[in-house]
Amino acid sequence: MTYRTASIIAYIAFFAVVLALPLVLNSFWTNRVAIYLVYSICAIGISMSWGYAGILSLGQGLFFGMGAYMLAMSLTLAVPENNPVPQLMLLNMEPNAVRDLCCVTTGSFLWIPFRSVAVGMFAGIVVPCILAAGIGYVMFKRRTTGVYVSIITLAFALIGQLLIINNQPLTGGFNGLANLALLEIGGFEFDPYGPSVYYAVALTLIAVILLARYMLTGRIGQVLKAIREDEARARYLGYDVENYKLFIFCVSAGVAGLAGMLFTVTSEFATPSLMATSLSISMVIWAATGGRASLLGACIGALIVNFVGSLASESATFQPVWPIILGLLFVVVVLFMPNGIAGIFKAFIDRPGKAERLGGAKLSGKTERPDKADLLVKSELSAREA
Repeated sequence: MTYRTASIIAYIAFFAVVLALPLVLNSFWTNRVAIYLVYSICAIGISMSWGYAGILSLGQGLFFGMGAYMLAMSLTLAVPENNPVPQLMLLNMEPNAVRDLCCVTTGSFLWIPFRSVAVGMFAGIVVPCILAAGIGYVMFKRRTTGVYVSIITLAFALIGQLLIINNQPLTGGFNGLANLALLEIGGFEFDPYGPSVYYAVALTLIAVILLARYMLTGRIGQVLKAIREDEARARYLGYDVENYKLFIFCVSAGVAGLAGMLFTVTSEFATPSLMATSLSISMVIWAATGGRASLLGACIGALIVNFVGSLASESATFQPVWPIILGLLFVVVVLFMPNGIAGIFKAFIDRPGKAERLGGAKLSGKTERPDKADLLVKSELSAREA
């Protein structure tokens, strides 16, 4: 069996299991697994930017949190007692202020468009993309690479979290936005503890995986791999390295924003903790555990780590030390499993077949087919030299 065939089987099996789980789970675990699937979408975003383009962002929580807050604002206004003005603003309203979103408190007019849930859903993807475009433009146009990208993205995530906390009249401060209305589309209400929300999340996850795989197995993916392996050579061959990196960084942010909106629907709240450094780093650990260069591996890594973390949180022994265990897991993965679970799977599939292919190649005088990214770079280099 070839690795390609095994991968297709793995994808189909994963999709089948994900779609079948609500048939055997109670309402609590249906909601819990839906949240884990949301985290899997986050891991896909990390895999796209880090695994394919080599951009290690430690600020993915910023985009995740912004997506969550955009939809949470609309769902807050959908609650009858928060109409026309949310209770959190009335508690902090300025003296003699008019009870209207236009002027009840400083900046309250920013909430006006979010009276429409459609606007909240649209903004949940667009706003993170715009933020990523601004941050990415500053970084990549100045050719910032490596650990400096990680530091800059981490700093922006901290800034975003502080802005949310310090603007309590608008955002709810530390408490965030809670007591939200259920998402309703076309008269259909999505129950966080029912199969409706679960399947909405599951189908979104499947769609994101398929679209990401379609994009990354094409020319864009091969160019991103070439940039990851040797940025200077890719630039020499005429590729606009900065724009490619900016593009995938924005796409990754949009995926995180989408995941943030789904988190709001499944958890019914949005708080500044969604932008915390710990969550951003956890996303990197999920992707690394499953395999940062594998979309499916990143999903599985997120599911496994969060499921084990949930079990640990119920144990008086493991709950206090779980962050330490998570940190040690990352160290072990980086040192001994650089390709994560997906790398082990690939090695297992390739080992018996590789010997046969090598043997056949020696008899026929042929060699193994090189990686597409290598072919792309070599062909462009040969064309220039000619």
